[in-house]
Amino acid sequence: MATQTIPEMFLDVCSRFLGSSDKVAYASRVDGAWQPLSHDELRERVELFSDGLLRYGIAPGERVGIVSENRTEWVVADFAMAGIGIIDVPIFPTLMPHQEQYIFTNCQATAILVSNAAQLRKILEVWDEIPSVRLIITMNATPSGNERIVTMNDVMERSRKESTALERRTKYETLAERVRPDDLLTLIYTSGTTGNPKGVMLTHRNLTANVSGALETIQVNENDTFLSYLPMCHSYERMTGHYLAFAAGASVYIAESIESVAELMKEVRPTVMTSVPRLFERIRARVLGAVERDTPIKRSIFQWAMRIGERWADGDRSLFLNVQRTIADRLVFSKIRERTGGRLRFFVSGGAALNLMVGRFFGIVGLTIVEGYGLTETSPVISAHRLEDVVLGTVGQPLPNIEVKIAADGEILARGPSVMKGYWLDEAATQETIDVDGWLHTGDIGELTERGHLRITDRKKHLLVSSGGKNIAPQPIEAIIAQSPFVDQIMLVGDAKEYCTAVIVPDREVVRSWAQKTGLTFSSADDMITSNELHAAIEKDINRLQRELAKYERVRRFTVISQPFTVENGMMTPTLKVKRKAVLTAYADIIDQLYERPE
Repeated sequence: MATQTIPEMFLDVCSRFLGSSDKVAYASRVDGAWQPLSHDELRERVELFSDGLLRYGIAPGERVGIVSENRTEWVVADFAMAGIGIIDVPIFPTLMPHQEQYIFTNCQATAILVSNAAQLRKILEVWDEIPSVRLIITMNATPSGNERIVTMNDVMERSRKESTALERRTKYETLAERVRPDDLLTLIYTSGTTGNPKGVMLTHRNLTANVSGALETIQVNENDTFLSYLPMCHSYERMTGHYLAFAAGASVYIAESIESVAELMKEVRPTVMTSVPRLFERIRARVLGAVERDTPIKRSIFQWAMRIGERWADGDRSLFLNVQRTIADRLVFSKIRERTGGRLRFFVSGGAALNLMVGRFFGIVGLTIVEGYGLTETSPVISAHRLEDVVLGTVGQPLPNIEVKIAADGEILARGPSVMKGYWLDEAATQETIDVDGWLHTGDIGELTERGHLRITDRKKHLLVSSGGKNIAPQPIEAIIAQSPFVDQIMLVGDAKEYCTAVIVPDREVVRSWAQKTGLTFSSADDMITSNELHAAIEKDINRLQRELAKYERVRRFTVISQPFTVENGMMTPTLKVKRKAVLTAYADIIDQLYERPE
């Protein structure tokens, strides 16, 4: 990709599809019906909104917040602001008012774009504490009686009344030409689990370089259809499910939430889909759960098919196995693929490590997962699998325009045009993260294989150090124990402790099926989850799975809780990573009890 700014990319792609009214650029659902936008319609709205922002007094170089769920208005606002030099500051709509107040005060936002009345109420709670904010814009029609609160439609209608289409087009193109590659495009505040978030400064060059490197690595084209559900305010989905898809000319259908994804995959029939490992774990668990509830003959067929698939995955290509694999595909694997719409070329996985067993399961049934790795600070992709070179347990090779090396202590370092400009108003943190030679210190521990694939072993700051001085990487151990069908979520505990324990959230469907099979009855679901019988069953699985672990890595005790880790209860980040500190705080008394009894 030759373009070096986002508006340059935007205008180039729109020109490519000029007059293609049937070609969908983006679509989101309104009242249950898809509302598609062609490239011509998208450009018209972008030009209207950008011109309207200027007429409301928002100037190039100023920061404007976006507090919204994914929708086409989010895309329009992003391209509009990028084209006229406004720096957008998108945040997760799940943040609390005081968190929003900190971010928008820190970046000195002059305006905030919100999606609906609920998001508006949160901003209104803290507006007096953000003196820089002059204007609030709502995507939905939200009457307020305040002249400083207008709708997105108001902004666009003002432009329509005060300018012609030609004037708007000329103004956008003129201002877009003034945007330089090293100008700031966006501020993305990292969702840390401790302390205040830091504003990552990403330039136009950062994002276009990452798009360019990713397009050379991941084969995406204008015939592809994306189903996007991850938050666009996060750098991963913004680059892959938004900019990358748009640059390739693909069509992007925007899902309302992760809960709607299963049904929308059948409806949209995507060819490419970005996700985090949690979705793949859910799909696998649901398939295995359905098999467990099926008839004995169907269970036997599934198990036979999986054995055939495993031999195929391990390289057996004998004539007889080929025939068996064809039958297995027709009877079992094709039906699983149909759940994704039947057209999926590949998934892209990022945001966290993909469990090996999950990746192998998808490979066996014929669904390719391209795993990648990166940080917000690297725009975000550092490495990714090539379709023809997927190696489970690794996150692929570095993108063509990214250098990667491993420091003496095992930390992964990255350097290239997609490395951030720095942290907003925090030079000390910038210098701590990017050294004098331009190497960004990722905070992740890893290694490069002989074939040049990057393997992540753990997060440097998440290493547990036992009271005996042993370094323990929790993620690999959690991945091993999560292979138990009983375990839906798990968090390892053991920092400054004599031994490891765990907090486990069980898979309710598996537990319910297990109780029925074993003839156990309980007065309530909570009684079932806290029962001695379930504890014993999980303990048996854990002991079987962790046999190969070193003694100091093994889970000696655990607690089973009924409340899952979710974004809503503050136990997970919006990208579905467990907030370790939050869990430790919430279950401190229970965890302490695991260490009170003598060994």
